[in-house]
Amino acid sequence: MAGFLIALLSGALMSVQGVFNTKVTETTGMWVSNAWVQMTAFIVCAAAWFIAGRDSIAAIGKVEPKYVLLGGVIGAGITWTVIKSMEALGPAKAALLIVIAQLVVAYLIELLGLFGVEKEPLDWRKVGGLVLALVGIAIFQWK
Repeated sequence: MAGFLIALLSGALMSVQGVFNTKVTETTGMWVSNAWVQMTAFIVCAAAWFIAGRDSIAAIGKVEPKYVLLGGVIGAGITWTVIKSMEALGPAKAALLIVIAQLVVAYLIELLGLFGVEKEPLDWRKVGGLVLALVGIAIFQWK
């Protein structure tokens, strides 16, 4: 149940952050806004590290495979794409498409066992759920 609630909170925070970032970009520009987002995230994480834990920073050099260290680079890309999609589509349509893309890509990662994730068998109920979500997008877009 805790995971469910945390996931809901995550989705809500992503939507609010996307709107905030888009508004900041209107005044500052894309890369200043993106840098601000990443820098403030770093500051919060550093403060949390000082308060809540003292995991070894040197352990980052032991992470394998090395490509998984690109999360921050991907984060900058996420910030850019969320801002651009919200500018073009508005928060609701952009968030809907972002969530569907997350579902599709996450399921493909599970099906193919990519990035060290345990491979899962095809489940037609999950495929049906994805199709239903795509139909929902069509209904949402319908004027």
